[in-house]
Amino acid sequence: MPVTVVTDATFEAEVLKSDLPVLIDLHAEWCQPCKQLSPLVVALSEELPGKLKVVTIDIDANPGVAQSFRVQSIPMLVVIADGQVVGHHLGLLDAAGLRKLVEPAIPAAADELKPEELAQLIAANKAVAVDIRDANAYGRYRIPGAINVPAADAGDHAADLASTDGRVRILYGRSTDDAKELAEKLQAKGLPVGFLVGGFLHWEADGLEVERGG
Repeated sequence: MPVTVVTDATFEAEVLKSDLPVLIDLHAEWCQPCKQLSPLVVALSEELPGKLKVVTIDIDANPGVAQSFRVQSIPMLVVIADGQVVGHHLGLLDAAGLRKLVEPAIPAAADELKPEELAQLIAANKAVAVDIRDANAYGRYRIPGAINVPAADAGDHAADLASTDGRVRILYGRSTDDAKELAEKLQAKGLPVGFLVGGFLHWEADGLEVERGG
């Protein structure tokens, strides 16, 4: 999704009435830090199509918007969801900082679970954690009750990954990316698995119970 240029005249329709959360990049032509930030804003727009709308507003050409946000310093980033400001930042951000800024406004996909959400489902006997790390890592420590299906072997374990007992299978690795990638591949094959956001590192960081040893 390309970045949308917004003006005073189009602000309400493009931003306040948007069905998607909106990241607003407030900038000016003379602002060098704004020019440094711009490629990262564009990249974020390309990374989250259908989840986030990204717009850019020149404050010199659109004083109405600038005044409404009381802009005194740029670059200025504002996150809008359902017509309300839910986040803002002054100055430069790196790519990770940009994602962190908009993340709270973006609804999680149905197959993404946070550690506390997974813990609740396991406690209610509605989910099975699937550790996709190698057997050695699984043997040292794991989410309690997790089964081990190393990522390299997942294609041979369809029976273990199918939700035949009414409990959804939630994949986790060390961090998010490996489990998310594998989940997408298995979903494409008709297996309705989910994945743990942040992986085992996030689970541990949240202070949730860990099972150790054999």
